[in-house]
Parts: sequence; C-alpha cells; structure tokens
Amino acid sequence: MTFEHLASHRIPSMNIEVQEYRHTGTGARHFHLACEDTNNAFLVAFPTVPQDSTGVAHILEHTTLCGSAQFPVRDPFFMMTRRSLNTFMNAYTSSDVTAYPFATQNPKDFDNLLQVYLDAVFFPRLDALDFAQEGCRLEFLESENPDSELVYKGVVFNEMKGAMGAPVTQLWQYLQTALFPTNTYHYNSGGEPTDIPNLSWEQLKAFHASHYHPSNAVILTYGSFPVEQHQARIHELALSKFEQRSFDFSIPDEQRYSEPFKVDEVYPMAAASEQELQGHTHIVMGWLLGRTDDQKALMHAGLLSGALLDNSASPLRHLLETCGLGSAPSDLCGLDDSMQEAVFVCGLEGSDAEQAELMQQQVLEVLEDVAEQGLPEELLASVLHQIELEQRQIRSGREPYGIQIMWRLMSAILHGAEPESVLDIDPVLEDLQQQIKDPNFIKSLVRRLLLDNPHRVLLVMEPDADKSARDANAEKQRLAEVKANLSEQQQQQIIEQAIALKQRQQSLDDPELLPRVGREDVPHGLKIVKGESRTTANMPSHWYAQGTNGILHEKLIIEVPALTPEEIGYLPVFWECLTEVGLGAQDYMKIQTRQANTGIVSSSLSIRASVDDENDIKARFILAGEGLVRNQQAISQLLVDTLHEARFDEQRRLREIVAQMRSSADMSITNAGHSLAMLAASSGMGPIAQLHSRWDGLQGIRYLQKLDDSLDSVQHLKHLADILSSIRDKLAAAPRELLIVSEGSDHTLVAEGLERVWADYPAVASNAEGFQYQTERQHIQQAWVTSTPVNFCSQAYAAITPGHADAPILSVLGKVLTNGYLHGAIREQGGAYGGGAGYDPDSASFRFFSYRDPRMSETLQDFGKSLDWLNGKPGERELEEGILGTVKQLDMPESPAGEAIRAHFNAMHGRSPEFLNTFRNRVLDTTLDDLRRVSETWLVGKQADTAIICNTEAADSAADLQLETRTI
Repeated sequence: MTFEHLASHRIPSMNIEVQEYRHTGTGARHFHLACEDTNNAFLVAFPTVPQDSTGVAHILEHTTLCGSAQFPVRDPFFMMTRRSLNTFMNAYTSSDVTAYPFATQNPKDFDNLLQVYLDAVFFPRLDALDFAQEGCRLEFLESENPDSELVYKGVVFNEMKGAMGAPVTQLWQYLQTALFPTNTYHYNSGGEPTDIPNLSWEQLKAFHASHYHPSNAVILTYGSFPVEQHQARIHELALSKFEQRSFDFSIPDEQRYSEPFKVDEVYPMAAASEQELQGHTHIVMGWLLGRTDDQKALMHAGLLSGALLDNSASPLRHLLETCGLGSAPSDLCGLDDSMQEAVFVCGLEGSDAEQAELMQQQVLEVLEDVAEQGLPEELLASVLHQIELEQRQIRSGREPYGIQIMWRLMSAILHGAEPESVLDIDPVLEDLQQQIKDPNFIKSLVRRLLLDNPHRVLLVMEPDADKSARDANAEKQRLAEVKANLSEQQQQQIIEQAIALKQRQQSLDDPELLPRVGREDVPHGLKIVKGESRTTANMPSHWYAQGTNGILHEKLIIEVPALTPEEIGYLPVFWECLTEVGLGAQDYMKIQTRQANTGIVSSSLSIRASVDDENDIKARFILAGEGLVRNQQAISQLLVDTLHEARFDEQRRLREIVAQMRSSADMSITNAGHSLAMLAASSGMGPIAQLHSRWDGLQGIRYLQKLDDSLDSVQHLKHLADILSSIRDKLAAAPRELLIVSEGSDHTLVAEGLERVWADYPAVASNAEGFQYQTERQHIQQAWVTSTPVNFCSQAYAAITPGHADAPILSVLGKVLTNGYLHGAIREQGGAYGGGAGYDPDSASFRFFSYRDPRMSETLQDFGKSLDWLNGKPGERELEEGILGTVKQLDMPESPAGEAIRAHFNAMHGRSPEFLNTFRNRVLDTTLDDLRRVSETWLVGKQADTAIICNTEAADSAADLQLETRTI
C-alpha cells in the first residue's frame, strides 16, 4: 500500500467527498475530491516562500515547464497544450505557493498530462538558456554588436512590467509590503522588474532543490476517475524515486504594529498637465486580521466584511459611494483570505491625496457607529444567505469548477486548516444564524477586528506623470553602467548566449518524445443538452432539468425593440444601472438588501449575427436571477419588478454608477489590453464588431470617460435618466420568453410560482420592427496611447460568417499559426508574454494579437511572416494539433446550468445542434491544402486593419507605422 487512508469527509452542500491520504514513502499529502463530474482535474503544489522580490518562485514556475528528464524537449508545456484534449492547463505562483493544475475529460489524456506534469516539477532540466529566455537576460540591441545598446529581455521580466503597470496591482503590492514588514508576504513573489535582473541561474536551481520535493508537496485530484488509479501512477511516475525529508517552510505570524501609520507612494500616469492628474489618487486602509486556518474566525471576518461592504446598503460601501471624496470604491475593498493571515481593505479610487485623512476619519466614524449601534439582523442574514448561495453554486468559467475547489482547498491546507472545515461550512453557518440574533455580536466583532486593531495602514498612491520616464531612464542608466563595466570576455559571453539561445529557439525538437492524443481519441459528436418548450405565464418558456445543487437559474429574455442611435449608445450604461437602482416606491438601498436576501440579479445583452449574414443581427436583453430554489417566487417577483418598476430618478445614484463603470473600464486596459486591441482592430468590419468596440472596447472606454465628465451638469444627468427610462419602457413592452434551469424535481414548484407572479401581465405580441444597426466598412490603423510599460498589438482581416464552409478551416488555421510560428516568434524570441491568431465568428474576422509585448513593428512583421511560413513548414502533426485545439475549444465543458444556458442561446441565435456538429465535423476533416487555400483566399494580399496599445514613449514608433494616434 503506497498511500495510507487517513480520513474521508462528505460535503452534502457540494455533493463531494474529500478523501485524505498520506504517501507512506515520502509523506506527500494527497486529497481526492470524489464526485460525479467527468471533467477530472489534478494539481500539485509546493509552499514557496521567497525572501526577496527577484521573482525566483515565478521564474522557476516558468522554467520547470521547459523540459525534464523523461521529456527532454524545450517546450513540453506548450507542446502538450497542442497534443491534448485538456479543458485546462496552467501554472500559478501566488504569495506563498506555486501550483501546477490541469483538467481533462479523457482518461488517456489525463495520464499523458500526469506524466508530463510530474516529470516537470520533480525532474526538470532547468537549462541555463531556458532561464535566460523565461527570466531575464542581458542582450545587445543588435545581438552580435557590442557597440549597440544593452537591454533586458525575458518573458517574466516583460510579464511583470505589464502586470505592475496596472495601478491596482501596484496598489495591492504596496499595501501588502506595508502590512507584512518581516515575513515572505513583504516581497513581490511575481518579481519586481527592478529586482528580477538580480536573480542568478544558481539561485534558481538552489530554490528548486530546497522546495520541490514530495515531502513538501500537496497533491489534489478531483472528479470521477478512481483514486486508486491516480495513486498508482503518481507513485510509479514520481514519488517512488524519493525518500522522505524534513521541510519547515512555516511562515511566522507577522509582528504587530503598536499604532497605525501612513504610507505615500506614486504610480505612472500619462498626463499633459497637473490638472489631468487630479482625481486619480488611490486611498486605501488595510488591516491585518487573524490567521486563516481557523474557519470559524475566518467566517466571522467574512460576515463582517460582507455586512460592511457587500452592496450599497452596507454602511461602509454606502459611505465610499456617497462621500464625494472619490469616484468609486477601490477594487481592493473586502476580505483577502489567500494568505496565512487575512487582510481587510476599504478605500477609494479617483480621489486626491489631500482627502486621505478625511476619508480615514469618516471610515472610522462609520465603524464606531456600527460598534455602538450594531447592524440590522436583516442585513446580516442577507450576508449569510449570499455565503450559502456561493457555497452551493457550481460555477464554470476560465477555470473548471474542480480547479476552483482544489485551489480553495489547497490554499487553506497549506495554511494549516482542516480540509473538512474549508468546504463543509454548514455547521458554522448554522452557528452564525444564531449569533447574529445577539445585537452585541457584530458590535464586538467590528471593535475587536478593526477599531481596536492597531495593525492598520493608510496608503495613499498618487499619479505621477514623470514616473514612467524616470523608471525608463533609471533602467537605461543601470544598463549603461553595467555595459561600461563589461570586459571584452563578458561582452563575448553575452553575444554567445544570444546566439545559443536563438539557435535553441529555432531548433526543432522531436514532439514524439511526448505522449499525445489524436483524432482517433476525439469523442464522436457534441453532447448538447436538450430542454422542453411550453407556454408558462402567457409567454414561451424553455425548461432544462440539470443537476444544479438546489440552485434555480431563471432568465427573462426580451426581444430588443427598435432603439434610437442615442439609446443604442447608452445600452451598456442601462444594463449596468438596471439592477443597481430603486424599484417603485423603494430606494436603491432597500432594493440592494432585498436582492441580497433573494439571490443574485444581473442584466446583460446577447447579440449575434446570423450564421450566414453578418448584417442580420439579433439582439436579446437578459434579466437573470440565480438563487436557492426555496426563494423561487421571490426571484421571479424581483425580476418582474425590476423590468417594470426600475426608477432612474435617483440621479446621484446614476452618477455613482457611471463613475464606478469608468474606473473599472480604465483599470481593464493594462490587464486585458490584447482583447481591447483586437476589438479595435476589427471594429470596422460589420455591425457586431463595431457594436462590441463601441460598448466593450477602447471606444467604449472613451465614451464612458466623456459621459462621466459630462454628468457634473444637472442637465446632462437628467438627460441620462430620461434615456434610461425610455429604454426601460420599450423593453417592458417588448415580446419576452423565459429560460428556466433547475433540478427537474423543482420544475412544478417553479412553474406554479411563475404563474402567480405574472398573472397580471398579459402576453406581448411579437413586434415586426426589431433592433437594427446600420454600419459601413471602415479601415482601422490606430495607436492608442496610455500608461503601459509594454505594448498590446493586433491586426485583423475581414473574413466570413460561421455558416461559410471555410469558417471551420479558419478556426483550425488560427491554432496552426499560433502553435507552429507565432508562439516561438512572439513569446520565445520576441519576449512577449503571449501571442497568437484566431478566427472570430461573431465579428467575421481573423485576428492576430500579442500580449505584454516589448516590441511593436517586429511583432506586426511576425504576423505577416506566419502566413509565409504556412506555405512550406506545417505537416500532418501541426495540422492534427490545430484540429485538436479547435475541437477541445468547441467541446469545452460548462457547469450543468451553463451547458443548458449555452445550448439555449446557441439555438436562439441559429447555432442549432445540427449546425454545431456540422461545423465540428468540418474541423475534423480539415486538410493542409484547405489551410493554404483559405489563407490565400481570405488573408494573403488583403489589407489588414491594425490597432496597438502603447505608451507615450512608443508613440513615435506608432507614427512611423502610419497609425493614427489616439489617447485614452
């Protein structure tokens, strides 16, 4: 017996059994989360506790995935993404742990990935050239000319330049450094760009030797595959080759401050004058609370955080939204429990430094008032309701549900928590339900955790128009000093390293050294959930019986009627405001409490073109509710009231929401720059592309900025209220239908509740004049200038709708170009964090992109060179990898509710099961001749539209590319 069974814990609210094991030979801990989910997952994690900000743990994470003893190829991780049917592959470095997770539905694929992951983490090659590529290296601008400028290159170096270019990321790092003056959390585990060059290859190898051992590992598996099978393979592939060792990476509790203090920092912001810097300061207060291994104490802190900040009826959030000292509550607001000790944060963005002391005073006054007067039991009960709802929800998204659960469990285990207490929170919830009845409970909690806690920091981070230039000049000066002190031998070593690295990057490894799945392993046909349609409450309704763990998903789907051009522009503001305002005679604060006690209410727009005509668009407005099925009638009533009674006369509230929208949009630029660049590049290519750019892209951000500035005028604010009211009235009178997803046994109960709620609302006949949007083709050549230390580049070609026979082939082409050429050229050789190409069916375009990229014109050239590469290089292996990548994207699983919702909206927009399976079959039948033909037909020789996001210093280079410069 290689693993000793220690305990098992059933978590009823999640339908999961947590099984705890210990490897007898090494002491490695294994936790298996047994459930019926076929999307099985694996994760191996190591406590990593850096003592500086060189990014050693982060760079090691990258370098371990660059070849291992059994798989001596230079890029097994990215090669496996192409040779796999995985639903998720990644690696993470957080403040105190490094983790390597994957997920797949295919047993053969699971074993393939398990082999590669285990060999990578326990037996990596850690080649010096891989360290130079992934971390940071010195290189001459002209790689073989020692008289040219010396520069830093490296994937993590550029990644962290981009990451630390985001103001909120800088804000958090400054706060974490201040709150933790003596232990590992004081440092930036991802790496500070100024410190990353100080890390040596020898230090990297030593860090691996001291941290990456089974005795220091936690292994988690999730899903329906047998645990015995997992353990046999884990033992055989890795653990059997080690003996037990003693490790002590325990993190000492932080020494407490005897009194609060203030920290002043700056961040770069492009501005032409001091006036432009006004109203862009971040002010936050942070408290260090207790350890996160005590689940009861952590739930108390979570209850307090939710009661103070969850919604606009919460006293602290209400203050931050209405005090007039800033534009919006800080993105950092709330409880962070990811580290060994929890952190509570509140604050503002869009403020000025001179408001800091006043904001702190008002925050403390609110907390003092809560300590004296307490909070309504209804408010506290709503927070507990939201916690219960979050516990039961099976969420899908970028990370599969299993990965989400394992990440939560892993973090808690490494900090000393008992595994069953982390997931089985029902006993603590029941206890809290009784405790909130005592008025003194919340009073004593706020006093003990916050008011009487001297370990508090007031952080003020001001914008600085010169900081970007100062940082760039400091880097240049440092490099100049390094260059001045280089001997001829050292210069030659830099040149030889650059030559060797380039040769290594251009070398062709034998991919057959790695395991694979092939087309023969692809399951036959898409599994698409089927529902039932009938009439309920005088409207069409669509019902799906899915295992939702007691959660009801109810969506009111409304045909968007004809709107004026001005109303179309305001639609994103409308759907953001609709669920944040008052209803009927009740103001928005009362409605916020009602929502919290009912479920989760949201609104959105679903708009897509016909599969055969990009100008034939269908728009549906969605008002959605999610909640425990026991609240089904209250959810339905809330949706009805929101649709018919939403009030936009609370103009101050509208002003707050728009300001918060603007702040959120501004922050998205440095985190999602590649997506914004792609939206901009394709924005001239049809109505869907233009609308998405206008609503979600850089144009939308500029629109929000101008709207926010205009609302200082009472007249403009009233006009906004009138426009939103007009949109509401038109939607309330439009045809509608229902989508219901829940456990099948709950359908009768839900239907009865719907009939009662909608009894007074007659059916609405279909309107012949629906939503329309006319546009003309435009050619885009743009450079958007903002505060970013790295670039985001994109080019787009007008292509075809998904109903065209060539559309599936274009989908495969994007994967082949990314895998075969762009990854190597843009990431490995160019130093960007990422890059690629893909077909976008919604905008009927084919788009190239790069992410956190130090280059500009060279990247655009690489986009074009990839099409030249297509003529000679790809073979059957590259084709199959492109097909696998496309198929697994089409087959990507959702949560049970998500599967039903996706199926319904696909069918609603003409993507029937027959259409989707035909598209998928064409993907599987794609040939190399098909790839070359569609490239010649739709891309080669055609004009590409270009959009780049860059900084002021790079604007001249953009001008040289004949790009129109715009500032954001």
